[in-house]
Amino acid sequence: MAAMAPGGGGSGGGVNPFLSDSDEDDDEVAATEERRAGLRLGAAVGLDPGSADSLSPQDPMAPGSSARPGLPVESAAPPAALGGSGETPARLSIDAIAAQLLRDQYLLTALELHTELLENGRELPRLRDYFSNPGNFERQSGTPPGMGAPGIPGASGVGSSGGREPSTTSGGGQLNRAGSISTLDSLDFARYSDDGNRETDERVAVLEFELRKAKETIQALRANLTKAAEHEVPLQERKNYKSSPEIQEPIKPLEKRALNFLVNEFLLKNNYKLTSITFSDENDDQDFELWDDVGLNIPKPPDLLQLYRDFGNHQVTGKDLVDVASGVDEDELEALTPILGNVPPTLDTSQPIENSLLVQKLEDKISLLNNEKWSLMEQIRRLESEMDILKTEHFTTPAVGDSVQPSHRDSEDSRWSPAVNSSDQDKNKDGHLETLGGPDSSIPKENSTGSFPKKEREEMPLSSVPSKTVVHFDQPNRKLSPAFHQALLSFCRMSADSRLGSEVSRIADSEKSVMLMLGRCLPHIVPNVLLAKREELIPLILCTACLHPEPKERDQLLHILFNLIKRPDDEQRQMILTGCVAFARHVGPTRVEAELLPQCWEQINHKYPERRLLVAESCGALAPYLPKEIRSSLVLSMLQQMLMEDKADLVREAVIKSLGVIMGYIDDPDKYQQGFELLLSALGDPSERVVSATHQVFLPAYAAWTTELGNLQSHLIPTLLSKIEKLLREGEHGLDEHKLHMYLSALQSLIPSLFALVLQNAPFSSKATLHDDVPQIEVTRFPRPMSPLQDVSTIIGSREQLAVLLELYDYQLEHEGTTGWESLLWVVNQLLPQLIEIVGKINVTSTACVHEFSRFFWRLCRTFGKIFTNTKVKPQFQEILRLSEENIGNGVLTKATVPIYATGVLTCYIQEEDRKLLVGFLEDVMTLLSLSHAPLDSLKASFVELGANPAYHELLLTVLWYGVVHTSALVRCTAARMFELLVKGVNETLVAQRVVPALITLSSDPEISVRIATIPAFGTIMETVIQRELLERVKMQLASFLEDPQYQDQHSLHTEIIRTFGRVGPNAEPRFRDEFVIPHLHKLALVNNLQIVDSKRLDIAIHLFEAYSALSCCFISEDLMVNHFLPGLRCLRTDMEHLSPEHEVILSSMIKECEQKVENKTVQEPQGSMSIAASLVSEDTKTKFLNKMGQLTTSGAMLANVFQRKK
Repeated sequence: MAAMAPGGGGSGGGVNPFLSDSDEDDDEVAATEERRAGLRLGAAVGLDPGSADSLSPQDPMAPGSSARPGLPVESAAPPAALGGSGETPARLSIDAIAAQLLRDQYLLTALELHTELLENGRELPRLRDYFSNPGNFERQSGTPPGMGAPGIPGASGVGSSGGREPSTTSGGGQLNRAGSISTLDSLDFARYSDDGNRETDERVAVLEFELRKAKETIQALRANLTKAAEHEVPLQERKNYKSSPEIQEPIKPLEKRALNFLVNEFLLKNNYKLTSITFSDENDDQDFELWDDVGLNIPKPPDLLQLYRDFGNHQVTGKDLVDVASGVDEDELEALTPILGNVPPTLDTSQPIENSLLVQKLEDKISLLNNEKWSLMEQIRRLESEMDILKTEHFTTPAVGDSVQPSHRDSEDSRWSPAVNSSDQDKNKDGHLETLGGPDSSIPKENSTGSFPKKEREEMPLSSVPSKTVVHFDQPNRKLSPAFHQALLSFCRMSADSRLGSEVSRIADSEKSVMLMLGRCLPHIVPNVLLAKREELIPLILCTACLHPEPKERDQLLHILFNLIKRPDDEQRQMILTGCVAFARHVGPTRVEAELLPQCWEQINHKYPERRLLVAESCGALAPYLPKEIRSSLVLSMLQQMLMEDKADLVREAVIKSLGVIMGYIDDPDKYQQGFELLLSALGDPSERVVSATHQVFLPAYAAWTTELGNLQSHLIPTLLSKIEKLLREGEHGLDEHKLHMYLSALQSLIPSLFALVLQNAPFSSKATLHDDVPQIEVTRFPRPMSPLQDVSTIIGSREQLAVLLELYDYQLEHEGTTGWESLLWVVNQLLPQLIEIVGKINVTSTACVHEFSRFFWRLCRTFGKIFTNTKVKPQFQEILRLSEENIGNGVLTKATVPIYATGVLTCYIQEEDRKLLVGFLEDVMTLLSLSHAPLDSLKASFVELGANPAYHELLLTVLWYGVVHTSALVRCTAARMFELLVKGVNETLVAQRVVPALITLSSDPEISVRIATIPAFGTIMETVIQRELLERVKMQLASFLEDPQYQDQHSLHTEIIRTFGRVGPNAEPRFRDEFVIPHLHKLALVNNLQIVDSKRLDIAIHLFEAYSALSCCFISEDLMVNHFLPGLRCLRTDMEHLSPEHEVILSSMIKECEQKVENKTVQEPQGSMSIAASLVSEDTKTKFLNKMGQLTTSGAMLANVFQRKK
């Protein structure tokens, strides 16, 4: 009797191994299954619509297929499946036709058939169940872009246009719903009227509709749970019932809930209210108010009284039943055909008598056939016994057993079973004959030769055939019938009728049998393994998936692999990826495409980033093992989608790395532009992790492919340069420094690939052969690469090959020139001039831009070498930066070309001659800019960039000392101002030994402008240095500027001091601020009240206002506040009353705040500490002031209200 294996191992839908640890809802799981089913079309074998298998209701693909209750399994098969090949086919049953329509997705035809059957009063349960389940029509499935069914090019029905279109393939059986779109014609303008009642009514209607939909969904989910719960009867209880029919079958969970509901209803109707309350409390997991809570997707049955009254109308005929397992041959099926052919297509429930008669007739026929089967088995056993004797003698294999004697060899119960075809064995998983033959029932049916093809077995020599040991058992000298033996043994407590018992009773005797057994058992094992240890199952799952003969089982196992762990960590993902690569190496590209890729696609939008991370990493790991068409289409599209849509930085980082791997294997030139667009998207990603991965993996891999296509110098680098030029043209009023950094860093990462191209296309490339005395490459020859893919030796092939090429490269440049060297000539004649032109356009005051271009030229010169830098790069800069008054007039020396040449080119090499060249260049620039009264921005940018590296501090101090002793006061003044930039980065030893002596020398300069120029540098020292002796020297020098009578009328000196105090006061040492800065500001404010010239008085007042504003945020003691700070503010207010009323308003508010602060301190003095309220006022004052100061650029009318208190 052909039947499915318990648990439905073949269908892949019998067990969901992830209900225990996944919190995804059923709809998401169902949608995932449909996407997988849509992508597996290419791997599935189509069935002939007219074949028996395609019409069988037992087909696992047929929705809702099941054997009719009360009938043997044979009776549920359609007649078409049983007819002989030479006879006229029997009439098809309507149930089989319905199954075929649903399976082939002819849903409208099936619906029409269902309607006509209803009209005729012949409702078909299959169609009723299918169309009453809303879950069959509300889920959607998708297919990956650019791919139909795997393995079938141009498969119809799947989104073949490249987009993810809905699929209605055989895995889902769902219809898609489209949301309605509001158009102008469909708008109900009355809906948006002011009628509030109507709006409320509509909202209620919408909520009622949503509630109804939610209830339908809940009902559908309950139906699914009902099906699962109906089979949850303990194995031991089922076994007890089958061995002892008189014991009543145990109650099922749903039956219990239904009876509980009816009992509670009966109690309430008959006023047993207290009993009903107690009964409800004892069943608190059930809602007795709602029948749908029972979980049954059927109408409520009659009440208990009606059921009791109707019980007498039914007659139950008792029948002794015996559990037997049997196999059915095709001859027996043909003998059954005349009887089964008369079975009506549908058994109406209104004909119970006819049904019982038909069942009786069929069971009688089965009994006759079983008797015939026993006799045939006796003959088979005798024949097998004779075969055992002949084969044992032929192979001279000793018999092994408890007691083996020659006289027992021809015993009718000693047998050696012939090989059984694996497909036949699969068809008889439950009805295997091993359980029928007595004590030897557990002997497997396959011998060792069964795993070889017939042709190979015939060609194999007899000595090489592995003979199977024949096991004999002592048989009693009795004349009991086999049926009696079987019935007697049934009392032994063995469980072969459950899924696990069936597996245990069959011992696998070949690799194929082991694979089949693992495929059936693993889905049941995985959910019961701890999450932390599930990676231990990966080898077992992979081996089974590799070797299992059934595509559906393999697909289920790979699905288990990708869903093995809910949120796999790095180590677990590495294990899964290692397994996927091993699987791919073993099975080849076709199966990787058909079996592994769908598993990746279905999780591309998974809600857990760890699962999406696994997909992204899998695409790169599997790239070498995929067909090249799939690499450049489907996989590339998947990664592009994830890069654009995924919000997790880690996932996009993994996508970028996988894209780099894809770029290393892609060979379709048409995908070059798509790769370039992906590169720009990756470079512009907001995450630093993604950008870093782009520079380390994606960009070098793409550059290697670009080099092979010949596009590196013709497209990639020129395109990036043109984008930089466009940015500079459009950024006159505000440069997008982020985009500039993006493009320039990409160019910087392309330098190793460009140099490798120059070496490989050099005239000497054909002469480069490895020899014994290969010179060693200096460790500092190349800049440190960001990744191994940016290492020139990796791009070339080996460090030895690179050493040979470098030797020839230097010799060629030094002795033979660049004639005929097209790739290097492009760098010299096109790339360098364009770069130098771009450098001249950037803003010299932008520290970030100067730094970026400086690092770019430094890497370019270090990579191409010293000879190239001295002979090709420096001459082009020197031609533009000719140190003459003409260049000062046209502004070349004031542009960013100066700092980039100084810091990016002249600092590449640090030998003595290189340092002298840099010092001389900076001295000449400082001299020319000073003498021509030109802006010093380019010189300042050079000092800032070089001052960031302590290695150049001595060199910069040398340049400045040249300015200190220069004969021109303009140059000395410039040197004094440059000290301010240098002090912050120089250590205190150099400040004490080199900076302060130079500044003191300049502070006694005959020219007053030089002395004034030293004040900012002195202030910076006060801000950064902590040595008390050094601070005292600076304090004395500043005091001489303030107290020396010769400086009393020096307006510019006073302005510079006040500005310096305001800049360094908040950060200076507190003692210096309290004892020196604030008292002298008070003095300067008093003196300014006596100033006669209004312009000078206003200039000093504005600078004092800025200084006091900055210092007001500092902690000031009460004495200092009363004696110096407040008096100084009052003096300043006096100036502002006459010169700037808008400032006077702000000053008045500041004075009030300070006075209030002093009052609060005075009130709290008895407590010995500042109160919480006072501290809050202080903080409030600071915050208010800082916020309001930013509004000083507004008009005077607005300034009057800045510090107004809210009423």
